[in-house]
Amino acid sequence: MEVNNEIFEGYQKENHEESINEIVAAYDLLDTNRNNFNVTIWYNSTYKFNIKDRRVKLVQVPRSVNLVSNAYLHFLQGPGTKMLFEYVKEVPKLESRLRLDIASLIGPLFFTWVILLLFPVILTSLVYEKQQRLRIIMKMHGLGDGPYWMISYVYYLIISTLYIISLMIFGSAIGLKFFLFNDYSFQFIFYFLYINLQISTAFLVSSAFSKVETASGRWIFFMELYPGFSLYRGLYEFSIYAYQKNVTGRDGMKLKDFTNSAMDEVFYIIIVEWFVALIATYYIDQGSLSMEDSFSFLRKKFKQSLYPQKPRTSMQSSSVTVEMEKLDVTQERDKVEKLMLEPSTSHAIVCDNLKKVYPRRDGNPPKMAVRGLSLVVASKECFGMLGPNGAGKTSFINTMTGLVKPTSGAAFVQGLDICKDMDKVYTSMGVCPQHDLLWETLTGREHLLFYGRLKNLKGSELNQVVEDSLKNVNLFNGGVADKPAGKYSGGMKRRLSVAISLIGSPKVVYMDEPSTGLDPASRMNLWTAIKRAKRHTAIILTTHSMEEAEFLCDRLGIFVDGRLQCIGNPKELKARYGGSYVFTMTTSSEHEQDVEMLVQDLSPNAKKIYHIAGTQKFEIPKGEVGISKVFEAVEKAKSSFTVFAWGLEDTTLEDVFIKVARGAHDFNVLS
Repeated sequence: MEVNNEIFEGYQKENHEESINEIVAAYDLLDTNRNNFNVTIWYNSTYKFNIKDRRVKLVQVPRSVNLVSNAYLHFLQGPGTKMLFEYVKEVPKLESRLRLDIASLIGPLFFTWVILLLFPVILTSLVYEKQQRLRIIMKMHGLGDGPYWMISYVYYLIISTLYIISLMIFGSAIGLKFFLFNDYSFQFIFYFLYINLQISTAFLVSSAFSKVETASGRWIFFMELYPGFSLYRGLYEFSIYAYQKNVTGRDGMKLKDFTNSAMDEVFYIIIVEWFVALIATYYIDQGSLSMEDSFSFLRKKFKQSLYPQKPRTSMQSSSVTVEMEKLDVTQERDKVEKLMLEPSTSHAIVCDNLKKVYPRRDGNPPKMAVRGLSLVVASKECFGMLGPNGAGKTSFINTMTGLVKPTSGAAFVQGLDICKDMDKVYTSMGVCPQHDLLWETLTGREHLLFYGRLKNLKGSELNQVVEDSLKNVNLFNGGVADKPAGKYSGGMKRRLSVAISLIGSPKVVYMDEPSTGLDPASRMNLWTAIKRAKRHTAIILTTHSMEEAEFLCDRLGIFVDGRLQCIGNPKELKARYGGSYVFTMTTSSEHEQDVEMLVQDLSPNAKKIYHIAGTQKFEIPKGEVGISKVFEAVEKAKSSFTVFAWGLEDTTLEDVFIKVARGAHDFNVLS
């Protein structure tokens, strides 16, 4: 045992002094005598590599045999006897040049970067669709999550496969041994598995970004420089086999070598990561699309599986709120409550005490965007929503289209609950958002063909519907339909968005300021198209244009601070909240007092509503004065002072809007 330990001290890891052991070998001569030479040699062929300038001691077996043999001869015949015993001699070889294959040596790192170049391309494309809200607009027009991910996955898989095949063909064509010496089928299987993992990872990472600039910043730069370990490890195995083939003539990697190398472990890692990435993508994506955090999505799924939700009713509206509502708003709420007791699909949209509250942010209190809205929209009706900026119109549409979840209350579209059956609602819904959501590279015709297919239109019917849609919004003539949408003007993009929302004859259409940015002629054409669509579609339209509201809408609702202040058709509202003439007169500044006296003589209850630089406006109750008396009074006044201009007009919808909005604002201030 001591002999063995002494020999083992020469082992490079055990020799802590980092010096060559002076014991070359140990010799067992116990069975040797003058008539019999029998020896056992104990040796250790390993030695230190950091020996600096010292020569390596004898460690080879033949030389150890020489030493012990000569020692035995000295023992028998004296020190003068010597004999050389050489047992091993290397066969001479022909001189050969060093064959160094650079491609095989640097291949793992270089080709890792080449394949990873696809990653930012896929990621940027996915994030672009999310940033431009193209993903959500496709979903609103009926494209479900499953088909979207499947189509996107197959598309990127085809591109990646063609990319990999091109890489293998090009590498083989220029004679790279990295590709030539390894089995092509083995290489393709490996690359195919990895590009699936790469696509899945891109899907997963895209769920964490909402802007292309962020996704293509430092993080992607880091990903391009730092190769995926599984890809690098697999390429390293290919390079090792290719290098051995080049140097020793041994076969490159074949399918039979799968278990004899590290490739089996690499394959398992890729497959596991591939499926984990897909599952995680679905999980995170469901939370991000509904603007919820991912954990709340998981909690909701878990809760639904354990405790099925009971149908929600919303009959707890505050009595204080009801007392402060106008009569027409209260009547609308009563109508909703009756419909909730007897559900039916005869009405396109029913909202019951719908509320949306945005949580506090940056130290600001919670924002109540929609305050207990109760509303009924019948089929083939156009309902207009008027209100100042920040009144809650867009928040209401975002809630109805599934962009945000309602805080409380209920809403039904064609009898379907927007909280439970939104995927079914999307199949019969059209949306024209406030901002145009278009692909810059697709033409107007291609947009309509795509969304038409989502509405199950096919063949000649699809082509005819697309052509009619382009004509209705004046995008058919002059080759405009076949130009990329990125080259459209703002008005042309707006018209295309309206055409997209109406294609396929949806049952319900939401239009958020559809005529913004249009010239008068285009606006009138657009209004005509919307009015034509109203024959078979329920439309909810938000607008700041009173002319548009009067022309298109069967009923109007004025929203202020998230509340519905009044509701009715345009004529009813003007009659209810108007009830007066607007008298305007412009004179010199010194005669302003005379104008006021003139109006007071006509109507003691007249109110001045506007005054600037000699121009005054008065609101005169219709019951106190006739039009003929106004004309007589003005003609009489002209003989007393100079009248530059004057006018008498009935109450406009704009006057009603201003009056209602101002009254609601004053009430909120007092509250």
